[in-house]
Amino acid sequence: MKRPFIVALVLLTAGATFLGRGIWIFAKAQVAQVLLARAWDETRGGRRGVKPWPWADTWPVARLAVPRLGVEEIVLAGGSGQSLAFGPGHLSRSAAPGTAGNVALAGHRDTCFRFLRDLRPGDEILLETPNGSVRRYRVAETAVVDFRDQRPLAATREPALTLITCYPFTAIVPGGPLRYIVRAVAS
Repeated sequence: MKRPFIVALVLLTAGATFLGRGIWIFAKAQVAQVLLARAWDETRGGRRGVKPWPWADTWPVARLAVPRLGVEEIVLAGGSGQSLAFGPGHLSRSAAPGTAGNVALAGHRDTCFRFLRDLRPGDEILLETPNGSVRRYRVAETAVVDFRDQRPLAATREPALTLITCYPFTAIVPGGPLRYIVRAVAS
């Protein structure tokens, strides 16, 4: 009689631990979004390099919006795993948001860039810079490429926006060799 009780207790404890961890991760993500919004507001107010929390290694550089899908994301500086855990990141080797050239943003397929699978050619994408200017783009094409293919990051003379995430969207294991690319051109 004691063995089933011990097994039940162990299973209950394990379940409570996993549930608590899930709640903690969700709560942390929600608080992070509030802190990112505050940092973006300060950035829009003229401050540069405003970190959302003291130990952050990133800061807001733009705001991405897709009106048809109701998407709004604060874009962070850099494409490191630390940055991408909280939102899309601007790849520093690409053009800066708001400038001519190819602005490349990366994000996780199961969080901030989940919406990429719902984009269609012609959809409008807005990219707002800290000074309040908004560049309008239209989705021109989507593609699946090998992660080693650097052509989507190539510089352009005309304003372009490239959004990059892992593929397939339903993969169980993160990473993998494929990337889903959305290419948008200034409209």
